[in-house]
Amino acid sequence: METTLGTPPPIDIRTGRVIPSEGYCDQPYVVQTADGAWLCTMTTGSGQEGQGGQHVVSCRSRDRGCTWGPLVDIEPASGPEASWAMPYATAYGRIYVFYTYNAADQRRVLAADAYAAARVDTLGEYALKYTDDGGLTWSSGRWYIPVREAAIDRANPYQGRVRFFWGVGKPLRHRGALYLGFAKVGRFGRGFIEASESWFLCCPNVESETDPERLQWLTLPDGDVGLRSPVGPIAEEVNLTPLSDGSLFCTYRTVAGHPCHAYSRDDGHTWTAPAFMTYCPGGRLVDHPRAANFVRRLDAGPCRGRYLYWFHNHSGTTYEGRNPAFLLGGVEADGADGRVIHWGSPVAVLADKDPAVRISYPDFIWDDGLYITETQKTVARVHRIPDSLLERLWGGEAAAAG
Repeated sequence: METTLGTPPPIDIRTGRVIPSEGYCDQPYVVQTADGAWLCTMTTGSGQEGQGGQHVVSCRSRDRGCTWGPLVDIEPASGPEASWAMPYATAYGRIYVFYTYNAADQRRVLAADAYAAARVDTLGEYALKYTDDGGLTWSSGRWYIPVREAAIDRANPYQGRVRFFWGVGKPLRHRGALYLGFAKVGRFGRGFIEASESWFLCCPNVESETDPERLQWLTLPDGDVGLRSPVGPIAEEVNLTPLSDGSLFCTYRTVAGHPCHAYSRDDGHTWTAPAFMTYCPGGRLVDHPRAANFVRRLDAGPCRGRYLYWFHNHSGTTYEGRNPAFLLGGVEADGADGRVIHWGSPVAVLADKDPAVRISYPDFIWDDGLYITETQKTVARVHRIPDSLLERLWGGEAAAAG
């Protein structure tokens, strides 16, 4: 694997602070509350991924992840499966959480594989709840987002009557609207998911409307087809960030050994054609397996206006090979049709001595320094990233950038 010469070794993940869970733990994402606390949402359960009792919870920290309060159920373990929670903090203090909810309490799904047939955590309704007290309590009401049907839904074994989908990462604010990336699934089978496309939900009035019934929703891109891969049937776990000129940039995983990237110059209605991600326009391909690959613009601190990209820096085609985790540092540049991101050299950020450990589903929190959360599915942790490592991402320029 490539690394930058002179870069400090990656952080041993076992030195991180543990985030509480019920055993299985996935997608630990953090937003900061109005009173400065960290609120972490997570998918958890006492069994393994996809087993009964999987549900979504939250917990709070007032000391940057050193200690955490008790888990608070967003949905109970005794109810239908609730999974893949993504939090969003409004400018006025309310925090929403969005998740996949098996509303019909379906016990099996039509699939070509026995394991996939038993997974009922990636189907149903796109649900939301909210908290107005920083996660101490959550709304008793639950609302469903009217996700627009597409060709991939009609092609599933239920002809769209049952929807297969999930999302990763955190929604973002763009031009005052909420944008949330997710994947529509065409069919379940070998490898769990056999066909997928990337899509987005946009809520233009989330910052002005406090009645969840009156929130407006768009499913993007326009048309009947989402973002696909140039090669293979998988295009999923899309992650999104805004650029300084109002463009949107996203990345998503494939099974071709490379992630895809795309730009939108019209607020997500249309996107550039499917293309594997490169380090710069016309440059060499980025290598990455079937794993989360997240992009984030840093909006505070000395790295403000710079971009981070999380990936695993090898061209595997399976779910394996998530150790170590690497970062790229990105900067904006002028492109043919608008601003684009140019990426630097890979820097290993987190690792475990056991090569079988899978490090994934990060979040990035700036709170007087950069913190990264991650999970190996059985332990979730938070890590303070040394400033010296960050500086390496931009050739030492970051310290003077702010």
